[in-house]
Amino acid sequence: MNYYQHPSAIVDEGAEIGDGSRVWHFAHVCGGAKIGKEVSLGQNVFVGNKVRIGDRCKIQNNVSVYDNVYLEEGVFCGPSMVFTNVYNPRSLIERKSEYKDTLVKKGATLGANSTIVCGVTIGAYAFIGAGAVINRNVPDYALMVGVPAKQIGWMSEYGEQLDLPLSGQAEAQCPHTGEVYRLDGHVLKKL
Repeated sequence: MNYYQHPSAIVDEGAEIGDGSRVWHFAHVCGGAKIGKEVSLGQNVFVGNKVRIGDRCKIQNNVSVYDNVYLEEGVFCGPSMVFTNVYNPRSLIERKSEYKDTLVKKGATLGANSTIVCGVTIGAYAFIGAGAVINRNVPDYALMVGVPAKQIGWMSEYGEQLDLPLSGQAEAQCPHTGEVYRLDGHVLKKL
């Protein structure tokens, strides 16, 4: 075992956890989970069987990563944020065959207490504000806030808001790194 597991954490047989990862107090990792290297699973985190977590993700306290959620490298899940995997759950109706996939792409941030309704893709380096509810796909680098969430801007890979309109033709520099981003219509790319 080349990862840290707190004595109160439960890691079921069969779970794959990469080198340098940390599984903190009262976390539970199910046997089918695949977790990358240098991942941090905070206190009271649950990871389901059909879950993939990429390298260097940080999942803060009280987050449940349910089946059919896939996190690419470097995703940040803020404290108590929520994933779902059934669109219209009922306690009296079995809907495990209706789980919808949720994909969070590289470097995205999911703010504290945000909710990600199943079946969406969150683009690379997108930034979901605290308390936002995501119920549709999110473009790469988009800054999303509110209930339901609306795009209010663009973020750099470093996590700085860029001085850009929501659409059109424009360029902006990250105020921290100096990297240049080009907006073409509704698509932002780093040059």
